[in-house]
Amino acid sequence: MYTVISKTSETEFKDLAASMDHAKTLNEFVTIKGGECDIVGRFGVDAVKDGLCPDGVAYTWMKRRRQ
Repeated sequence: MYTVISKTSETEFKDLAASMDHAKTLNEFVTIKGGECDIVGRFGVDAVKDGLCPDGVAYTWMKRRRQ
Protein backbone atom coordinates (compact mmCIF):
# COMPACT_ATOMS: atom_id res chain seq x y z
CA MET A 1 0.00 0.00 0.00
CA TYR A 2 1.34 3.44 -0.98
CA THR A 3 0.07 6.85 0.13
CA VAL A 4 0.52 10.00 -1.96
CA ILE A 5 0.58 13.06 0.31
CA SER A 6 0.29 16.56 -1.15
CA LYS A 7 -0.56 19.95 0.36
CA THR A 8 -4.27 19.36 -0.14
CA SER A 9 -4.87 15.61 -0.04
CA GLU A 10 -3.82 12.11 0.93
CA THR A 11 -4.68 9.26 -1.45
CA GLU A 12 -3.89 5.54 -1.11
CA PHE A 13 -2.91 3.19 -3.95
CA LYS A 14 -2.09 -0.50 -3.96
CA ASP A 15 1.07 -0.24 -6.10
CA LEU A 16 3.90 2.20 -6.79
CA ALA A 17 3.08 2.62 -10.48
CA ALA A 18 -0.44 3.88 -9.73
CA SER A 19 0.83 6.24 -7.05
CA MET A 20 3.49 7.68 -9.41
CA ASP A 21 0.87 8.21 -12.14
CA HIS A 22 -1.33 10.08 -9.68
CA ALA A 23 1.59 12.19 -8.44
CA LYS A 24 2.31 13.28 -12.04
CA THR A 25 -1.22 14.63 -12.41
CA LEU A 26 -0.92 16.79 -9.28
CA ASN A 27 1.99 18.87 -10.63
CA GLU A 28 3.18 19.77 -7.13
CA PHE A 29 5.65 18.54 -4.52
CA VAL A 30 4.43 15.25 -3.01
CA THR A 31 5.57 12.52 -0.65
CA ILE A 32 4.90 8.89 -1.52
CA LYS A 33 4.99 6.73 1.61
CA GLY A 34 5.09 2.97 1.48
CA GLY A 35 7.41 0.09 0.85
CA GLU A 36 10.87 0.46 2.33
CA CYS A 37 11.40 4.19 1.84
CA ASP A 38 9.64 7.49 1.12
CA ILE A 39 9.83 9.10 -2.32
CA VAL A 40 9.57 12.88 -2.55
CA GLY A 41 9.51 15.44 -5.35
CA ARG A 42 7.58 16.85 -8.27
CA PHE A 43 6.94 14.10 -10.78
CA GLY A 44 6.61 14.50 -14.53
CA VAL A 45 7.70 18.13 -14.71
CA ASP A 46 11.28 17.90 -15.90
CA ALA A 47 10.82 17.01 -19.56
CA VAL A 48 12.54 18.83 -22.41
CA LYS A 49 10.08 19.34 -25.28
CA ASP A 50 10.96 20.88 -28.63
CA GLY A 51 14.38 21.90 -27.29
CA LEU A 52 12.94 23.89 -24.37
CA CYS A 53 13.01 23.33 -20.60
CA PRO A 54 9.72 23.57 -18.68
CA ASP A 55 10.48 27.23 -17.86
CA GLY A 56 10.96 28.11 -21.56
CA VAL A 57 14.77 28.32 -21.52
CA ALA A 58 16.53 26.62 -24.46
CA TYR A 59 18.13 23.27 -23.56
CA THR A 60 21.65 23.47 -24.97
CA TRP A 61 23.62 20.96 -22.87
CA MET A 62 25.68 18.45 -24.87
CA LYS A 63 27.97 15.72 -23.60
CA ARG A 64 31.54 16.51 -24.57
CA ARG A 65 33.94 13.64 -25.13
CA ARG A 66 37.60 13.91 -24.26
CA GLN A 67 39.96 13.32 -27.14
